[in-house]
Amino acid sequence: MIKKFSAIVAFLMVFSAIQPAMAWGVIGHRVIAEIAQRHLNKKTKKAIAELIGKEGLAYWANWSDFVKSDTTGAWKMADPWHYVNIVGNLSKQTFTDSLPLLKSPNLYGQINTLLADMKNTNLPLQVRKNAFVFILHLVGDLHQPLHVGRAENLGGNRISVYWFEKKTNLHSLWDSDLVGFQQYGYSEYANVLDVKTRAEVEAIQQGQLSDWFYDSYSIANRVYATVSAEEKLGYKYNYMFQQTLDEQLLKGGLRLAAILNEAFK
Repeated sequence: MIKKFSAIVAFLMVFSAIQPAMAWGVIGHRVIAEIAQRHLNKKTKKAIAELIGKEGLAYWANWSDFVKSDTTGAWKMADPWHYVNIVGNLSKQTFTDSLPLLKSPNLYGQINTLLADMKNTNLPLQVRKNAFVFILHLVGDLHQPLHVGRAENLGGNRISVYWFEKKTNLHSLWDSDLVGFQQYGYSEYANVLDVKTRAEVEAIQQGQLSDWFYDSYSIANRVYATVSAEEKLGYKYNYMFQQTLDEQLLKGGLRLAAILNEAFK
């Protein structure tokens, strides 16, 4: 009995240790997908069901990250789809003009390419499904500010910081630790965030894809400006950026719904 109990404790210790790394990758993307699901119109829901079946959007929200573990390398070419690198502190006009000129493939160009594939009924169903599932995920990535980051530090991956006592990096802090620190399940988090009026929802959904990229880019500039390498971050940092985090998750969900409703109208 003692051996059995010890084994259970050991398992729980290992399990709890690996959980934080999954917090944004799983929870954050599912929050965005769940919010989007609630704002789809009937025609869009029907079109999506023809692509993915009965599962909800949250079920597929992380597939595009999971396939990075495919040992065949079949999806290796998709790695650059998840981000875009651009120099910091550009004006909006310069930023917008630069987006189409960036090295391909990248997050901006691939969202447009995948949208075209998803809508092309002459393509095989599986190709259109894959395009849809990537869109579901990449629009989420777009709203993580450091996925619109800088090449010299790999979107914050090369900036080491401490989250309380744990050594991490700035990108991972935004990918995982901040979302995990809020202590919500994905549907609970969606319930907390998805409380805007119709007018507020429509205002968030306004604009073009480049406008939404500039939103994240502007936040990334602020993130870079407010942290130093090896800095110890904790409660104060959460206080500074929790509202921004919440807004980005909500914007991701509402704008994903807008993109899909427009695509399937």
